Amino acid sequence: MEPETSQFESSETLAAYLASTPLLEESWRLCGHANAAAQQSFAVNRVGTAAAAYVAFSGVQVVDCSEESCRSLVELESGAAKGVFSVFSGRAEGDQEPFMVHGGLLRLFLNFYYTQNFQHKMLEIMNECKSVIFTGHSLGGALASLSALWLLSVIQSTSLSIEVLCITYGSPMLGNKSFSQAILQERWCGNFCHVVGPHDLVPRLLFAPPSPFVEHFHALFHFWQSSMASSSPNSIQLDSLLSDEVKAEIFGKILACVEDRFRRGENQERGSFWPFGSYMFCTENGAICLDNRMAVVKMLYLMLGKGTPNACVEDHLKYENYVGRICWQYLQRKSSTNVCFSESSNEAGIALALHSSGISFQEPVLYGVAKDCIVMARQLGCRRNLNTAKMAVSLSKVTPLRAQIEWYKAFCDNSDDQLGYYDSFKRRTASRKGSKVYMNLARLGKFWDEVIHMLETNQLTHDFHKLVKYVNASQFYKLLVEPLEIAEYYRTEMHKRKGHYIEDGREKRFRVFDKWWRDRKIGDEEGNPRSKFAGLTQDSCFWARVEEARDCVYCVMSEVDQGRELVLVDKIEKFEAYARGLIERKEVSVDVLAKNSSYSLFREEWEEVKARLQLLPPRFPVAMVREKF
Repeated sequence: MEPETSQFESSETLAAYLASTPLLEESWRLCGHANAAAQQSFAVNRVGTAAAAYVAFSGVQVVDCSEESCRSLVELESGAAKGVFSVFSGRAEGDQEPFMVHGGLLRLFLNFYYTQNFQHKMLEIMNECKSVIFTGHSLGGALASLSALWLLSVIQSTSLSIEVLCITYGSPMLGNKSFSQAILQERWCGNFCHVVGPHDLVPRLLFAPPSPFVEHFHALFHFWQSSMASSSPNSIQLDSLLSDEVKAEIFGKILACVEDRFRRGENQERGSFWPFGSYMFCTENGAICLDNRMAVVKMLYLMLGKGTPNACVEDHLKYENYVGRICWQYLQRKSSTNVCFSESSNEAGIALALHSSGISFQEPVLYGVAKDCIVMARQLGCRRNLNTAKMAVSLSKVTPLRAQIEWYKAFCDNSDDQLGYYDSFKRRTASRKGSKVYMNLARLGKFWDEVIHMLETNQLTHDFHKLVKYVNASQFYKLLVEPLEIAEYYRTEMHKRKGHYIEDGREKRFRVFDKWWRDRKIGDEEGNPRSKFAGLTQDSCFWARVEEARDCVYCVMSEVDQGRELVLVDKIEKFEAYARGLIERKEVSVDVLAKNSSYSLFREEWEEVKARLQLLPPRFPVAMVREKF
């Protein structure tokens, strides 16, 4: 099996990575600076030779909750945020909720996003840095997460090359289950590390309904933010703002709500907040990292249950202590722990993680639940590796199906009817050969759909989509099979019922494979010019573009409105130039140039239409027509 490169695959690896680098200490130092000196703003710091930049958002922020929409979940791609997070522009699949985030936190981010200062700083970083670390304490952590999501969306839709990491401290939850799932499916979980104190209320706050405690929450945030901004935090007394009875009531209510989330598991009501990314739980004994969202919820409950009303308030201001101890504790914990390890290295690792969580084996009930939580997370990590290994076997089993389709292509390309691969399948009659190919298409599609489902449900390793074996196999499958999918689509006249293939009929798997191929590491040999035509046309949607161009030709022949005719002609001419470029670069297969192929027919039809159009008066430029119409 090919080695896995993701540094965030397991809790131990993530803890070791963060403990052995200056990331935590430097990001927290800048958070403290932003809290004190950049209130309601952000601070930027370049390190090294400006190859990396830290962007820290102050935790001292004002969230406007006067409107109901600012106190609850709102759609991420709506209102002023529309187009900002392009990856979330589509609808959630099936009956899932739309992608939603906390309305007040989204509005707070947009207040930054639309400022000239933010845009200028981000542009500088994108142009000059190789990596950027977004960070923030408290509400600043939510702003850091949204900023990282924005930049990741930009990277996905452009050729920008910059590494993105987000480290938050005591950040509140941000979005719903669909939002969390989308980040998982984009393979972005490893870009987010949420550092959480054992009893800190803020990461658990949004599990509870706000209505009974709105005024008390305002008092808490006033205390926390005043302490962050003050050079003498101890001078601010919480007792003057909240009584012990109120603190106990808040603590009890939030603990009950977190427990309810823990008991319900994945069966949550719509409109609930969910964790995303990796969580690093810090204690006086060390740190434990988890990336499974149900394991995170369980640990949030178990650790809070060991706290007190006062501790859960004070813990939000203790991250400097936790960060300062993590490296030393991580390096020393094996020698300093009094936990009795079994001979099993797996049991030793679990006991070590439990010790870091601060949960003692002397509390058998709590210890047992916490152990089950860590075992579940570990088993998931092992299962991912095992599933990835099994996937290699499954791929080898479907390879003969692909080979049979390759043979069919060679047969069609050498046929006397000179139709070529695409048109032979599109115009096929009932035959054993055609039926066999059709069955193979269905079986291969089922295999790749299962691969994508397993990847999106976190059943494969985090870097599966980057493994060369599967990137190349999926690309070859796409180039070989998608022309036949297009042929079947137009053969059955689906375009008349649903619309043209690219916009309305293309399967999700092909769009996913486009992204895998686009994100691959490109070798030097790929830029070399071709000396002969490609075995497979390098644009898997080429035939769909041919069908659309032919449809435009038919429309031009019957169009009476000169403005719409000019728009159609412009579209045809652009495709003609695009196809000519592919052919000149030899990026098409020989079937494209077959005498009776759809592309050859398009060229004949278009030449005939152009000859007719020469009889008409000179046309206005297309740009002018578009402005008019």
